[in-house]
Amino acid sequence: MPHSDLHRLSPLILHLLLLASSLVSRSWAHQRSSSYGSSALTEWRPAHASYYAADPEDAIGGACGFGNLGKEGYGMATAGLSEALFEKGAACGGCYEVRCVSEMKFCMPGTSIVVTATNFCAPNYGLPAEAGGVCNPPNHHLLLPIQAFEKIAIWKAGVMPIQYRRVKCVRDGGIRFTVDGRKFFYTVLISNVAGAGDVISVKIKGSTTGWLQMGRSWGQIWHINADFEGQPLSFELTSSDSVTLTSYNVAPKDWSFGKTYVGKQFPF
Repeated sequence: MPHSDLHRLSPLILHLLLLASSLVSRSWAHQRSSSYGSSALTEWRPAHASYYAADPEDAIGGACGFGNLGKEGYGMATAGLSEALFEKGAACGGCYEVRCVSEMKFCMPGTSIVVTATNFCAPNYGLPAEAGGVCNPPNHHLLLPIQAFEKIAIWKAGVMPIQYRRVKCVRDGGIRFTVDGRKFFYTVLISNVAGAGDVISVKIKGSTTGWLQMGRSWGQIWHINADFEGQPLSFELTSSDSVTLTSYNVAPKDWSFGKTYVGKQFPF
């Protein structure tokens, strides 16, 4: 309606029109929004999920090398990824928003959970992918602790159709660098990474060296043969969304093996 015609409407009709317009606008915004919508890195994709019984006290280990998941801040909001998703460990640390679909009698309506990739769901080649080998290629499958699974579906669901999408990780504090090794062989576990979460390239620098490329040992454990004794350690990380972050002098010159040092954090 032209602006010049508004004055011809009664106050009541004008009020109702404005109210209807406001409700339509709010409804459209609600349909498009999600608690993680602004941080989505991919569109929703189909997959399946199942669960395993997990004791929070035993949340230690995993194919990504994070160790004690509770101590590292991941808790039980974690997932083991099938071979098609795990990417030989390159996916470790990435975050996935997961929601239940199709089997609505088992789903918790309107719910989703964000989990971090911390483990590998190994294939079972003794069973076909469509009948028992849930993590066999080419299946996209997430294996969740029951504590996470029951945020989106009841346990009776078993193997559930889901949708997932990559989202940015939200972390407290900075990135953690756990330095280990001996003499001229160094390993660094990189954890508590925000943003994309999965680190694809790592460089290290001492006070008397240039930037040196590290190799991936497995998961998010990186290695290099070098001599950094008595030198502060700096790190340059690149995540899967091509964002690069440099943290200078993360570890002081008197650093020691087995200790964890905290650097800057990716934006999220």
